[in-house]
Amino acid sequence: MSQPDPPSEVMPRHVAIIMDGNGRWAQSLGLPRIEGHRRGAASVRRVTELAAQWKLEALTLYCLSSENWKRPKTELEFLMHLLRQYLIDERQTLRDQNLQLRFIGRLDRLGDEVIREVEMTQRLCRDNTGTELVLAVDYGGRDELTRATRSIAERVQNGSLRIDQISEETIAQQLDTRGLAEVDLMIRTGGDIRISNYLLWQISYAELWFTTKCWPDFGEDDFRDAVEDFASRQRRFGGLL
Repeated sequence: MSQPDPPSEVMPRHVAIIMDGNGRWAQSLGLPRIEGHRRGAASVRRVTELAAQWKLEALTLYCLSSENWKRPKTELEFLMHLLRQYLIDERQTLRDQNLQLRFIGRLDRLGDEVIREVEMTQRLCRDNTGTELVLAVDYGGRDELTRATRSIAERVQNGSLRIDQISEETIAQQLDTRGLAEVDLMIRTGGDIRISNYLLWQISYAELWFTTKCWPDFGEDDFRDAVEDFASRQRRFGGLL
């Protein structure tokens, strides 16, 4: 398969996506909600392949929020099954595409079977040097900042850090995303225009792009449109051009 050219000379380094609308997409077609999640996995494959081909530094996908535990047990069990199956089915593809793999969030609350596949896939990809695929699982921006604050407080308490040494960099280094470029472009599908507790620190100066398309319908053309729109914007970061 020929590799598509990057959509613009001005490319974001780090793209984050809120993959919303799986359940609504399925219900609009008279299908069970879990079918929407199943079909959404195909969109994950499409955007991941494009991110690798366009040589983005990082692609972060919001797979499961810390608030999603409120959903019905059967749906949550299916989401865990889907994540585990994705790691098994896509393991060789991730390696072949030279993708690095990182997870952010609370992996400690996932089942042993999922954690085993996470660790196995990360071992297989540990020598890769291309785009970093970041999967946000059981993730919440407020939870991440709370955990970071506790870690900094512990350092102050044990004397390894003075209060006057705390800086933005100190906080950034305690986040799950430490070492990654800040998000340049945040995409949300599904029609809602909100952030939903996603990467609250990291999107401070991100360009936001929303679409009414539900995630299972999000394709290459949509990803291109978002990146091209990003390239057309003037980013001043609080200054003047």
